Amino acid sequence: MLVGVPKEIKNHEYRVGLTPEAAREYISRGHAVIVETGAGAGIDKSDAEYARIGAEIVSTAEEVFARADMIVKVKEPQPGEWTQLREGQILFTYLHLAPDPDQARGLMEAGVSAVAYETVTGPGGGLPLLAPMSEVAGRLSIEAGAQALRANNGGRGTLMGGVPGVLPARVVVLGGGVVGTQAARMAVGLGADVEIFDRSLPRLRQLDEMFQGRVSTRYSTAGTIEQALTAADVVIGAVLIPGASAPHLVPREDLKLMKNRAVLVDVAIDQGGCFETSKATTHENPTYEVDNVIHYCVANMPGAVPLTSSYALNNATLPFGLALAEKGVKACADDPHLTPGLNVHQGKIVNEAVAASLGF
Repeated sequence: MLVGVPKEIKNHEYRVGLTPEAAREYISRGHAVIVETGAGAGIDKSDAEYARIGAEIVSTAEEVFARADMIVKVKEPQPGEWTQLREGQILFTYLHLAPDPDQARGLMEAGVSAVAYETVTGPGGGLPLLAPMSEVAGRLSIEAGAQALRANNGGRGTLMGGVPGVLPARVVVLGGGVVGTQAARMAVGLGADVEIFDRSLPRLRQLDEMFQGRVSTRYSTAGTIEQALTAADVVIGAVLIPGASAPHLVPREDLKLMKNRAVLVDVAIDQGGCFETSKATTHENPTYEVDNVIHYCVANMPGAVPLTSSYALNNATLPFGLALAEKGVKACADDPHLTPGLNVHQGKIVNEAVAASLGF
């Protein structure tokens, strides 16, 4: 199979779909790889490094899309990209279709078979291709919150860890999954006072054992969240329903409960966000203010650390990508974990949760 790697074009997106090391694995198994010039520049990988392992370098993304049997990307295709996809082609990337009906329609009209990283499952029921970026985003969320708290960035002027004699920041983490756990780890490491919310009692027990009293665990209800908002300096939105739109856990009316210039960091923004007032932002303009509360809603947070993120992502996606290159879409029928990854096929939405969220 001919595998194509275009350069990412989303705002401040520096990751790459295949690192040279991953591309080499495809080539060693008899596949061919074409790479748009400069695709690896964001992780300091030159065209020469790709050429050295046997990849072909082409000058335009148009050539990659026109020739490749399978396109491997990082972020969802932008409007100028999905119009270049075609029937019979495989797209392997993050899609996050639930809050993006325009993209869904574009992929359906193209006739492409689109496999989404975020809905591929693992043997334990997890999301192995989403997990590495969730780990990165969870850790970055605390860095982002700490920066947004600074007065020069419009925040309250609170130091995350405080100092002797002055209380640290109060961090509320909504969701005890991968993102929430990593956010809590970072916040605890900085010395913050941390509460983590979830609706699974077994998960709350695991978190209680994991952190051994360094965080407070709370069962998530509208009432307990309201209580927590009144004292929070930073709230991390870390709730995920695989394939579906994120639930709105903080309605706009609850912003009035919060401290002036407190911070909301919405890591669920790719799936529509878990705060009612969330709207996607970019690394270029990461924050905005609603009702005197700072919102950080960057939709590609891991793109800020592309070297770490690209390798972490490639480590996870490589086995599935190789299976698709070997068998084509049939790989989704042969592997029950890859099956839910298929979101669009033959002009239809074929993932139930995605279809339900889109109303298709």
